[in-house]
Amino acid sequence: MATKKKPTFSAAPARSGTGTSLVPWLGVAFIVILIDQITKITITCTFMHGEEKPITGFFNLVLAYNPGAAFSFLAAQGGWQRWFFGAIALVAVGFILHLLRKHAGQRMFCWALALIMGGALGNLIDRIAYGHVIDFLDFHWAGLGHFPAFNIADSAICLGAFLFIVDELRRVNKK
Repeated sequence: MATKKKPTFSAAPARSGTGTSLVPWLGVAFIVILIDQITKITITCTFMHGEEKPITGFFNLVLAYNPGAAFSFLAAQGGWQRWFFGAIALVAVGFILHLLRKHAGQRMFCWALALIMGGALGNLIDRIAYGHVIDFLDFHWAGLGHFPAFNIADSAICLGAFLFIVDELRRVNKK
């Protein structure tokens, strides 16, 4: 008696020469988004806007809203920047997905892209839902002042950029 094979879940099959599945990299991005959003919801439910709680002599938790980009770039504009930075995030995610498909087998490169994509989407969710990004990590040093507050999505983007640079330097040194 012949048995029918059960279909198995699979992301788009790997094309010839394109590496492996996108699923692991989308999973990394999803985990970044999940951790980012859970921490932002927790801070928003625990703190009032502008409230800070010292944790160490150089680190506070604080609830800050950033309608602009990195370091509050364009934060004082009339609101158009919400849609502008949202559009940039969507274009970046589209390009990252293209790169992930094309280079899915290059592990460090894909880790970098997945972290950047997860961070971009985490902040995009804030822009769409609230009109600003929720920041809460506040580092400061005596004599230097406070570094601009940031969040898990920002950290993932920075870590992804760092991995991207390391991967590129490794690739250049192999030649």
